[in-house]
Amino acid sequence: MATTAVRPEFVVDTRGRTKSVLLSVSQYRRLLQHLEDLEDALELDKAVRTGKKFRDYTEIHVGLRKAGRL
Repeated sequence: MATTAVRPEFVVDTRGRTKSVLLSVSQYRRLLQHLEDLEDALELDKAVRTGKKFRDYTEIHVGLRKAGRL
């Protein structure tokens, strides 16, 4: 995944303290997508570490077809 430059704008109060950050909608959406990807990767890592038994994709696919879910 390539990194993309984020160009935030900072909103400061009269004392110069940062109060808010402004992002374009496209930057915000990219940031959310990156966070979702990271969450997925962390969940996968957890599943691999804690998983007791993994089923083959073909086995799952056949089971879903038999159950009428595909």
